[in-house]
Amino acid sequence: MRSFKQTVLFILAGLIFATAMPAMSAQLPTDPESLVIETAAGPVSFTVELALTPEDRASGLMNRQSMASGHGMLFRFDQTRSVLMWMKNTPLSLDMLFIDADGMVARIARNTTPFSETIIPSAVPVRYVLELNAGTAAKRGISEGNKVLHRVIGK
Repeated sequence: MRSFKQTVLFILAGLIFATAMPAMSAQLPTDPESLVIETAAGPVSFTVELALTPEDRASGLMNRQSMASGHGMLFRFDQTRSVLMWMKNTPLSLDMLFIDADGMVARIARNTTPFSETIIPSAVPVRYVLELNAGTAAKRGISEGNKVLHRVIGK
């Protein structure tokens, strides 16, 4: 049997671990299939993590200190609707691409403010949001009306 001291230490270790968990960045698995955006200048590819569950969508890129160039996170919502995003606990500035059910970029929120609790609305009903490093949309020629192709879009 454990001694009282061992039990207390075990409980304290568990509490410390549980408290530290929200500050840790939970990286989702990288999807092996590229996401492609058809721009006026040609196709642009990204490696994405998929946030498909409510739990994955709730944490998103929170607490991430960096994200590789050419990398992003694709959020899929359970239905097409108005979507509200924010930057709480997110130290990275991002471009948020709001994408409709057919894969068309409906709106781009550029260069979002890190840690802001200001709501960033989709403005129209969407099914997906793609988060990229801030400035990527401008640098890669991505604009509203571009088509986004990925195996989870349209399904």
